[in-house]
Amino acid sequence: MTAITVQDLRKCFPNGQCAIDQLSFRAAAGEFVAIVGPSGAGKSSLLKILCGLDHQFSGQVHSVAAAHTSLVFQEPRLMPWLTVLGNLQLVRPDAPLAELQDMLQSVGLAHSAALYPHQLSGGMQRRVALARAFITAPRLLLLDEPFQALDAPTAEQLRQQLLALWQRCGCTVLFVTHQLSEAVALADRVLFLSQGPSHVLHDLPVALPRPRTVDTPAVQALCHQLLLQRPDLLRGA
Repeated sequence: MTAITVQDLRKCFPNGQCAIDQLSFRAAAGEFVAIVGPSGAGKSSLLKILCGLDHQFSGQVHSVAAAHTSLVFQEPRLMPWLTVLGNLQLVRPDAPLAELQDMLQSVGLAHSAALYPHQLSGGMQRRVALARAFITAPRLLLLDEPFQALDAPTAEQLRQQLLALWQRCGCTVLFVTHQLSEAVALADRVLFLSQGPSHVLHDLPVALPRPRTVDTPAVQALCHQLLLQRPDLLRGA
């Protein structure tokens, strides 16, 4: 397991627009950290930097090598010409078949290995994306709003599968979301970003016992209390 450290990060684009400025935080090894911020706060830009897709920034970033990092996007991004099993084999071609089957069993897709993405529901496609992310045994897992546009029961099922896989893997997780209750339900800590160019406005430890869901009364109470104290927090102000 590996800790992540970001110090005085600044990301500007060639047109002069800055998405991130003086952003600093640390994620302990094995910690689940949620990141919440308004649109344009540089959340996706941060993930690209952390996984090594973007090297044009200033400041210090101590992350995990790209080979040990998994990224789950807003869309599943499965290879349409490959089966469910083939999408896992694409990232772990040397993995024993039993290990791949065990991973599919973990996300409830044991009987869907031979299906193609177009034969799957949106929720099933996202389960494949989770399985693909974890089959590489990552040290760092980055998720960019992976459960958006899903119905509430499907999203909750996926959250619980994510937590079960994380607890088994022990990797460090950074999870971007716009939904406060989702962040509190999943994470050990929630980082709130300002409007762009972003920095950390608030660092909220979540000490509530697990298991918890978005509808757990303690989760709802913590969200309500926080927004009473900081009504403009979700707007990045």
